[in-house]
Amino acid sequence: MNSQETLLQRFPCRATSWQLRGRLLEFDRRPLLMGIINVTPDSFSDGGKFLETSAAVDQALRLVDEGADLLDIGGESTRPYSNSVAADEELSRVVPVFEALANRVQVPLSIDTSKAAVAQAALEAGAEIINDVTAFTSDPDMLGVAVDSDAGICAMHMQGNPQTMQDNPRYDDVVEEVRGYLQSRLAALKQAGIRAERICLDPGIGFGKTHQHNLELLAQCGKLHDLGCPLLVGPSRKGFLGKLLGDKRADRTSATVGVALSLARQGVQIIRVHDVRPVHEALLAFAASGGIDDQESLLAD
Repeated sequence: MNSQETLLQRFPCRATSWQLRGRLLEFDRRPLLMGIINVTPDSFSDGGKFLETSAAVDQALRLVDEGADLLDIGGESTRPYSNSVAADEELSRVVPVFEALANRVQVPLSIDTSKAAVAQAALEAGAEIINDVTAFTSDPDMLGVAVDSDAGICAMHMQGNPQTMQDNPRYDDVVEEVRGYLQSRLAALKQAGIRAERICLDPGIGFGKTHQHNLELLAQCGKLHDLGCPLLVGPSRKGFLGKLLGDKRADRTSATVGVALSLARQGVQIIRVHDVRPVHEALLAFAASGGIDDQESLLAD
């Protein structure tokens, strides 16, 4: 029994592909890595480092060289208590990056935005994915752009908004409530005319969740496979990792790697990270050494 068969037996509804604009992204045993390009002055981890177009392009090329399978480019921070930026400002940050990368990289490009105008301009400049942290609910025109584009889309769960999401978030059962929200958004997107094979879902680690909420979601991400869509999870460098390590100032790369291995074990299809090389290398070794197989299968072999 190989690892792919094992994953399908453990998670029979696990999606094996995602239809993007112009290509089909297929998933095997190893999660794909989405490299993060924050073209912002204020993102929580790397704000200001890649605000200049040339710096953002250089970082994108570096991440691809390190093993990124996709690139997610955003021009507005969504860290806790961040302020929204005007569409014109966001456009001026991201569009030149898409234009510069469209003919230089072979991996799919994703626009991280909740604004229809920004999504549309990024699509025209080469984006194949729209990644909306508000699950296509904040801009009334965003759903129309998604319907008309044929792009892959990713809808994320967030309780509240960046200005309020960390003000005492509460759940009776975080896994079931996040699952229920994603199920409702999936139904709404399909009803609007977006084919299911174009839709990816994100539980929104760090978006309106406490330290414990994040850990519960990460430990039970496999339960979300029954929604039938690819899962995209973004734990990279998040604050809960600093709390877990007992040091808010600690380097969180190794902790991110640890979470990535857990997500791989649960068949998560895409992991969104800042530090591609260490996660990529860890996942290669993990898969090669049988880490995705469960113990029962190893014994059976």
